[in-house]
Amino acid sequence: MDYKITGYEPAKLFHYFEEISAIPRESGNEKQISDYLVAFAKDHGLWVYQDDVHNVIIKKAASAGAEDKPAVMLQGHIDMVCDKLGSVEHDFTKDGIDLVVTDGVLTANGTTLGADNGIAVALMLTVLDDDSLAHPALECVFTTDEESGLVGAETLDKSQIDARTMINLDSEEEGVATVSCAGGVVVTYTRPITREHKSGSVLTLEISGLLGGHSGADIHLERGNGNLIMARIVERLLIAGEPALVSFNGGTKDNAINRECKAELVYADHAAAEAGSELAREIAAKVAAELETYDPGFTCDVAISDDAEVEAINEDTALAFVRAIRLAPNGVMRRNLAADGAVDVSSNIGVVATSDDEAKILLSPRSSITSLQEEFKDRLQTLADVLGFDAKFEYEYPGWSYAEHSPVRDVFLESYRELFDTELRIESIHAGLECGLFAEALDGLDAIAVGPTLKDVHTPDESMELASSERFYTLLVDVLKRLAA
Repeated sequence: MDYKITGYEPAKLFHYFEEISAIPRESGNEKQISDYLVAFAKDHGLWVYQDDVHNVIIKKAASAGAEDKPAVMLQGHIDMVCDKLGSVEHDFTKDGIDLVVTDGVLTANGTTLGADNGIAVALMLTVLDDDSLAHPALECVFTTDEESGLVGAETLDKSQIDARTMINLDSEEEGVATVSCAGGVVVTYTRPITREHKSGSVLTLEISGLLGGHSGADIHLERGNGNLIMARIVERLLIAGEPALVSFNGGTKDNAINRECKAELVYADHAAAEAGSELAREIAAKVAAELETYDPGFTCDVAISDDAEVEAINEDTALAFVRAIRLAPNGVMRRNLAADGAVDVSSNIGVVATSDDEAKILLSPRSSITSLQEEFKDRLQTLADVLGFDAKFEYEYPGWSYAEHSPVRDVFLESYRELFDTELRIESIHAGLECGLFAEALDGLDAIAVGPTLKDVHTPDESMELASSERFYTLLVDVLKRLAA
């Protein structure tokens, strides 16, 4: 393989990252990367376990002198969020990621990078491949379908794991250790639609240029949500000019803040469509002014095509659908003022879609407090009932509570201080991590989540600082050495 990442150490860390980046691994399509991991284990003479949903566990015996030390689990997920710019031709089912290195920063060419959580896979493979390292017995756990709701971690037979010390490698800021996280669930609203034939002029609205982001880690940044903005515009148009809604589609993932949305409406004639376009532009201008500080790239393109023949959604369903988007909770719902305003409850309108016969809305609510999550689910069910939608709650995962006493946290604090002459910051996050599922199943588990610096994950702007990955590997190796002493 002709590697693009050069000049960074250890070289194998970045070589492994490039190798797995060449393998398609969207959530639900992980068999190829899973088989790659099994082949790696067999080639290196290591114990390996693979289950029916393609989770993989690879075990390596302790280094000499550390045989009596407790085993350590390293863990990350092998799937990635697959999103791209609308202008980019890329098939995530068969194409590898086109990596770009610029001034020490790794990105992808118009798509998500997959450093979330490909860097964890590369880190574990590098540790497993290096027989010179000092470490306790290692259990490297590679889970699937994390981005769709931690499905692999929930399904995994955890009796295969002996370790009660866990280092999760799915954190995204060097110098920060995560010690608790929120739980979440995917909520799907659906409603059947009927269509009727219409002719006239079609007004097409396309929202783009929004920053997007992770619906947990970035939800507090007040970024625009393309689905919500489009619903604001379309509802006004439906009321003001009596067009019919033809289509309304935005977003690809429930856990990504939506960046792009497209809607089509049909008017009786060009003059009516032109009046609608003027109103759409007025509303878009107001939105742009509102987002100037938080999301300055927002644009809304407007186009008209005449002499159209379309199948439009019936009026009652169109209004109910658009109003459900407008009323669905989005953004921060509650903050913890005793913890510097950390987010306790949030929701994200990730995906909206109209097919020939169904309207669908996908929401991603999160909470670090179980009782508040249950109350929020009740509210979402009530909203669905009032608006005439069916609601499905699935892929639910628990939060991960802060532990007052954590030996692995103490080791990381000591190692980071001595290596870098500064303090490791300890924090809780509003995003979901697999630690909660492992802590729930493995009594007495002592866990921490750490990683190098990644930015703009779940978006085509996702990046990874290569020097940060170098430093993080040094930290990880030093921690393993201390745990083996």
